[in-house]
Amino acid sequence: MLGIITPSEIVKSTEAVAVTKVNLSTVKTLALSFLAGVYIAMGGTFSILVGFGFPGFSEFNPALTKLLCGAMFPIGLMFVVFAGAELFTGNNAMLIPALLKKKIKIKEVLRNWSLVYLGNFLGALFFTYIFVYYIGLTDAEPWHSAIIKLSEAKVSMSWTTTFIKGIGANWFVCLAIWFAMSSKSSSGKIFGLWFPVACFVVLGYEHCIANMFFIPLGMFNGANISISSLFLDNLIPATLGNIVGGAMFVGGLYGLIYKKK
Repeated sequence: MLGIITPSEIVKSTEAVAVTKVNLSTVKTLALSFLAGVYIAMGGTFSILVGFGFPGFSEFNPALTKLLCGAMFPIGLMFVVFAGAELFTGNNAMLIPALLKKKIKIKEVLRNWSLVYLGNFLGALFFTYIFVYYIGLTDAEPWHSAIIKLSEAKVSMSWTTTFIKGIGANWFVCLAIWFAMSSKSSSGKIFGLWFPVACFVVLGYEHCIANMFFIPLGMFNGANISISSLFLDNLIPATLGNIVGGAMFVGGLYGLIYKKK
């Protein structure tokens, strides 16, 4: 079909991309991962400022805040895809078809995921502290109270709930990347990225890299959250859920379906 590539061609494309990713040097992997963490934090900042910026309207329209946050957040993933960066959640799916074809090894996958996760965290914290908290973007109301409430809510859910929400989040995010890969045009890629990511935000699912922005920002602003709670109550279950959502339900299933011609 004109302008798009088929699902089997998408899987084949991921195999070549995966080989390139796992062969990047440690320095390049960390640098590109740092950028991805920054980009996701940029999207998070945009979503917070716009989504919670209309308290009078959203008070009687509870879906409005979610819709506005969802509409703004995808800019982060657009930066990742168009500018080029290494995102942990995207790589959860991108590396699996090549792994199933034995074009890369499991130790290479784990090395990539570990380095990218670290780089994403450093990038998200850097942007969150310097470009959001330090300059006071969320000092005023309603943003100050909103980010505290949001971050505390993220660590108050049960481990199982966060894990399942993590599966849902990365199922949508990796489908967004699949959609973008299916299009040959910039506009098609933008629409492919926008709708699934906006959907996961509206549904309230948990994306571990996004939470490396939201929860620390809440902590910087005075939220009652400890470092251990950040990891144990959110990042760990969300990360494991994200791996399942991306590696199993997108990369794994499509990799198995199109493993043979």
